[in-house]
Amino acid sequence: MKYRLGMRTIKTALGATLAILVAQALGLKYALSAGIITVLSVQNTKQKSVEIAKLRLYSTVLALLLSGILFVTFGFHPVSFGLYLLLFIPLAVEFKLSDGIVMSSVLVTHVLGEGYIHWNLLVNELLLVAIGAGIALIFNLYMPKMVQQIKHDQATIEEQFRKVLFCLAKTIRSRSVTIDEEVLFQSLADQLELAKVRAEHNRQNYLYDEMTYYAQYMEMRLMQYQVLIGMRQLLGKLQMTLDQSILLADLTEHIASSLHEFNTTDELMVETTQVLHIFRNQSLPKTREEFENRAMLFQYLNDVKHLLEIKRQFVMNLTEEQLQKFKPEASCSLDEK
Repeated sequence: MKYRLGMRTIKTALGATLAILVAQALGLKYALSAGIITVLSVQNTKQKSVEIAKLRLYSTVLALLLSGILFVTFGFHPVSFGLYLLLFIPLAVEFKLSDGIVMSSVLVTHVLGEGYIHWNLLVNELLLVAIGAGIALIFNLYMPKMVQQIKHDQATIEEQFRKVLFCLAKTIRSRSVTIDEEVLFQSLADQLELAKVRAEHNRQNYLYDEMTYYAQYMEMRLMQYQVLIGMRQLLGKLQMTLDQSILLADLTEHIASSLHEFNTTDELMVETTQVLHIFRNQSLPKTREEFENRAMLFQYLNDVKHLLEIKRQFVMNLTEEQLQKFKPEASCSLDEK
């Protein structure tokens, strides 16, 4: 079996070793526990590391306070420890400190083993937490950059969107589903899910809001993908080619050609509205079959409008900081394609 040494493994090993050495250098009792705390505290993202560090501290304070009261009241006995667990676990769950239950309880066993309560001992346990979680947090300040991979994901997704839209336009013209349509849709779905996970992981490695951009972008594309599915289903029901079909095919191809990360879709929305106006002012259908097909084309056009509105809202909702950071070459005008 091929063994792969990951970055988290390396950080965990180095961090645990350093935590033990620091705890020993400070003359703390149970210095080895600092290493275990580091192992438990190293996470995949910076935000998760900060969150875990806080939870560790809060749960330790609660555990030491509760166990101290119980041990002084009922004695330093295993029964007292059992009583502590009966009270501490529900409290930890109630205050959303579940991640600290095991670690805090290990620290409580130190107090139980010593057989006394003293400020020096309590400070010793808190320092173990501070060293273990603190070193894990410091090591987690370094995270591999994912931006280039995410940008590659964006380019791939946009190219796949173009292919899907061109495919739909071809289906409108020919009234026959292309042989690779299912492959195109599945490939786009798989890429979107993968990119969404990567973008969210990247977001959690930053502590400022503008880095939510890539996660927002992937969410926007996922919403558009759901609209595309509805458009595809409508085209599968078409039974005849109408004059309106050519208009929709041209519009779909124009959208595919104009697909761009920062396109606000304003011009495309105007074109879509014009096509909608043409639809409404044409003569009424003469047969039931024509009526049904025109109704489906009309719904398709509404879906196109929804597709564009999703993109427009995404761009309009970007903050000034996000526009400056992710569109440095632009004048930050939302009217620019």
